[in-house]
This record gives sequence, C-alpha cells and structure tokens, in this order.
Amino acid sequence: MRVDRVFAYGATAGLIADAALGDPRRGHPVAGFGRAAARVESLLWRDDRGRGALHTLLCAGGAVGAAALAAHAVRNRPALAVALTAAATWSVVGGTSLGREARAIGGALAAGDLDLARERLPHLCGRDPHSLDGPQIARAVVESVAENTSDAVVGALVWGAIGGVPGLVGFRAVNTLDAMVGHKSPRHRRYGWASARLDDLAGWPGARLTAVLAVVAGGRPSEAVRAWKADAGRHPSPNAGPVEAAFAGALGVRLGGTLAYAGRVEHRPVLNGESGRDVRSADIERAVRLSRRVGLLALGVCVVGRTAVGHLVAGRKRGRA
Repeated sequence: MRVDRVFAYGATAGLIADAALGDPRRGHPVAGFGRAAARVESLLWRDDRGRGALHTLLCAGGAVGAAALAAHAVRNRPALAVALTAAATWSVVGGTSLGREARAIGGALAAGDLDLARERLPHLCGRDPHSLDGPQIARAVVESVAENTSDAVVGALVWGAIGGVPGLVGFRAVNTLDAMVGHKSPRHRRYGWASARLDDLAGWPGARLTAVLAVVAGGRPSEAVRAWKADAGRHPSPNAGPVEAAFAGALGVRLGGTLAYAGRVEHRPVLNGESGRDVRSADIERAVRLSRRVGLLALGVCVVGRTAVGHLVAGRKRGRA
C-alpha cells in the first residue's frame, strides 16, 4: 500500500477515535513524553541556551527516532502501518478534549457559576483565573480554542501528511516542549529558547492553514480576512496571531488585550477591534463548532495534498522505469 493511502486511512481512523473517545484517561503517550522531558530537564538545566538546545534535541529527536523505527518496522505490513498511523494520530490530536473543556467552562459561565469556571480554566490554558470576570474568562477560552485548533489538530495533520508517523510524533513533541520550557519565565527565558523557536517553525504551516480554513468555514469570510490582514502581525506570536485574528473575524468578536499569567501581565493588541464585540459565554460553543469544522477540513486538505504528491511520485517512478 502506498504511503499516501496509509496516511489517509490512518489519519481518518485516528480522528474518528478522537471524536469517539477523546484523550486516553490513563497512560497518555504525550503525558509520558512530558514526564521524560521533565526528567531530562532536571539533569541538564542551566541558565544557558546551549543546554536548552541539547534538551530539545534529545527529547524531540528521540521521539522522532522512536517513531521512525516503529514506522520502518511495519513498512511492508499495510494493516499494521495504518493501525500505527491511526494510533499516533489519536495520541497527538486533542480536538475532542479541547471542545469538552471549553464547553464545560461555557456551561459554568452560562449557569452563573464563576467559581467553577475559574477552577476549570487552568485545564485549558495558562491564564491566572482569579482576577478574571465572566467575559474575560469567555475570551480566554475562545482564544485557547482558536490557538489549540492549530496546535492540537491542524498542525499535527499537516506534519503527518509531510512525514507520516514521525511527523505526527515530532510535531507533538516540539509543541509539548514549547509548553513546558518555551515560555518567558525566569527559569526558561534562555533554556527554553530553542524549543520556542523550533515550535514557531514547526507551527508555521499549520497556523496559516488553520487561518485559511477559519475564513472558509466561519461564515464571515470578508471579516475574517480583514481581521487577519489588519491585526495578525501585531500579535507577539507569529503563529497564534493569524489564527486568533481569523477566528475573531469569523466569530465577530474582539480578542486580545491584557492577559494575566502566573507572576506576569501581558498587554497584547486587540484583534478585530474595529468591528468585533466583547466575547460572551455563548460564543464558546460557536468557537468549538468552528474548530471542529476547521479540523475536518484540514483532514481533507492534508489527505488530498498527500495523495496528490503520492500520485506525482508514482508517476515519476513509472516514467523512469
């Protein structure tokens, strides 16, 4: 079986498994990788970029190497190759759990239970929830849904289409390392530099595809394009900017502004500020539905793209024969 078909069947099965089951409750491979990466950090840490780069190389490189060995072992066994791709896809995507967490917070806000919404917010993002009111929590949730649509779904599919199982695993490894050490805390400002820059590079194609698909699937294409063009470049993240701006325009809301994390405050530009309104709790459900549409479209785009490349490669081989 050609590798493009292996990806098509496996990625589709993996997304179906995610939709039906969500993330594994116990023994999640990403959680296991995170524990291993934390152990490596405890051994290597110095306030030094070189040590951080070595940490990134060992952890991400080790994950990609293990995935490549597994893929090589089943390369001549189509059923196992599809099963491995499906398992890897299920392990690295997180669209269903993302939607569940967002909806749980939206339900708490709709019921007027601000304490419960604050309690659940750290399950979704790293914001400090204690000083946030209802609209600010709703905004944080919509921003997290937008960004994680790229990080937890579309980006993984893009790299799966490019590199198969090693691509799927490598993207999630890099993204996880960025979440662990790529932030600007005093401990990780230098040590996490390599992980943060590698995550920016790996996330670039998925973020642009996510923004494009948000324009297509959001029902407000002109507003989404306008917000993307006007505001994405002002966001401090080169990848979150296009995604959040496109979602803001597609949903007709304002995102960005002042954000509070543990021990620090960031003042980010407002996205879609000219025509958007404040985020409401009901917008969380709209964002989750948009995220799901974007994820399904991304699967289609990646399968079609990988299949087209497969046909091209097969045609060139026949031409040389």
